[in-house]
Amino acid sequence: MIFSDDTIAAISTGTANNSGIGIIRISGKNAITIADKIFFMKKSGKSLTECKSYTIHYGNIIDEGKVIDEVLLMLMKAPNTYTRENVVEINCHGGLLVLGRVLELCVKHGARLAEPGEFTKRAFLNGRIDLSQAEAVIDLIQSKNELSMKSSMNQLNGYLADKMKEYREIILNDTSFIEAALDDPEHISLDNFSKQLSLHIDTICKGLEELIQASDNGRLIKEGINTVILGKPNAGKSSLLNLLAGNERAIVTDIPGTTRDTIEEQINLNGILINMTDTAGIRSTDDKVEAIGVDKARDCAKNADLIIYVVDSSVDLDENDKNIMEIIKDKKVIVLLNKSDLQSVVEESYIKKIIQAPIVSISTKTNDGVKEFEDILYQMFVEGKIVFNDELIITNLRQKNSLKEALKSLKLVINSIEGQMPEDFYTIDLMNAYEELGKITGDSVEEDLANQIFSKFCMGK
Repeated sequence: MIFSDDTIAAISTGTANNSGIGIIRISGKNAITIADKIFFMKKSGKSLTECKSYTIHYGNIIDEGKVIDEVLLMLMKAPNTYTRENVVEINCHGGLLVLGRVLELCVKHGARLAEPGEFTKRAFLNGRIDLSQAEAVIDLIQSKNELSMKSSMNQLNGYLADKMKEYREIILNDTSFIEAALDDPEHISLDNFSKQLSLHIDTICKGLEELIQASDNGRLIKEGINTVILGKPNAGKSSLLNLLAGNERAIVTDIPGTTRDTIEEQINLNGILINMTDTAGIRSTDDKVEAIGVDKARDCAKNADLIIYVVDSSVDLDENDKNIMEIIKDKKVIVLLNKSDLQSVVEESYIKKIIQAPIVSISTKTNDGVKEFEDILYQMFVEGKIVFNDELIITNLRQKNSLKEALKSLKLVINSIEGQMPEDFYTIDLMNAYEELGKITGDSVEEDLANQIFSKFCMGK
């Protein structure tokens, strides 16, 4: 038990608005004693110290004989709790004034206010969860779509931790064998061991490379797909944004050049988070303000994960369209031939000669083709280019960097083996890889880094 004499308390539910229920969480050695001082159990009048773990009790919160609130209190005794300490959760009415008063009483009787993420930090320090699972907690809280939530739950269930433990155990066993053989060469032989070591490292390297490669998928799952809508003025870009967003997010008129600046909107399509940016229509113009908007549109396209190229299919393609296609020809693109409710004069074959991308005929006026567009988007980023692995998706830059450092060290071991270097050269790089993989689960993490990670949590978690 890391925090044997320290008891913390915090409001663990949202505090932005009043709600039906609000929860005060208390954790630490004296959690039950503190709660007992402010809680009166109706009917029985029993002390909480007499009650069994995992029980819920009905009563009042009392301050100097006055009833503050009527509550349900959940009692959980160490070590089988979230923090592995004594934990009490008081279910109050959700008014902010009531919650504040109850929290003040907890502090008055011996608790201190919890720091951001301190409950989860205690769970980590007391061995309840590892660091990768702790980071999955905050990712789960901040999830904005189904895929992100599923990825966080898989990591919270320990899939990543189990894989890192497996790899570290292989590395440690091989390192121990080498060091034992170097200390006692008469009884332990290293003959042909380099072949066995190479097989082990190849297996681990392959696994690490797959995780690193999938980390870009994880970023898209967690943060969303950065999507830019490009096209000439009046092609229907803003109408598309409004349609997908479900509200009049952008001004739409028949006047070309209405959109002068970028407009951003976060949209959830079929469980995929889309960070969508509507841009000024790209064309040659002498209008200085419109020209600035056109330049911003080009800049947005450079860093986009996806370009949606909207074409007015009722008018012929021109030099502006050719310029746009040159900008996006090496990007991931979906082409939308808008205004399918009108007579089309645009040939798909011409567009396909310049850019290799799926082409969908749509009408933002009648909604025709929008479902097909959404299906293509889903296939492109979930079933196609991005494969969602049910077990391991890295969404964390810190974890990705540690994986890359571990991979680099293991490849140095391969180089040493191929160069027929002495075996003691292997152990240095093997242990570097071992330490880097340990940083992911927190087995070899520094205190400052742990504090930085948990500071990003909400107060009551």
